[in-house]
Amino acid sequence: MILGTGIDFIEVARIEASFQKFGERFLQRILRPAEIAYCLSHKRPAPFLAARFSAKEAISKAFGTGIGAELGWQDMEVGRKASGEPFVILHENGQKLLQERGGRIVHLSLTHTDQHASAMAILES
Repeated sequence: MILGTGIDFIEVARIEASFQKFGERFLQRILRPAEIAYCLSHKRPAPFLAARFSAKEAISKAFGTGIGAELGWQDMEVGRKASGEPFVILHENGQKLLQERGGRIVHLSLTHTDQHASAMAILES
């Protein structure tokens, strides 16, 4: 059963500007170490950074909380299977919230171009 859905759409330039202005501090605020390493492994990391930013927004919407005290940036992580398929890893408050909502899994889909990134998340029991 679907418990919640979330979607987000963002301009890559917005994330690129934040990264250029705040650098590592920005990355460490919104991403976990493996996510940072993956994004920075690309020649132009901005679309990959934006996709993960969008993913975390979509996940927080699927939980019905938004990003804040109940579910923070570091409570969620976007992993990648060998096939390239993204998947959600929940930490601390994310794992707690999943249990409280009676959830079993969060499905995730990402897409990006040079200009935009989007993500959709589905919380399933």
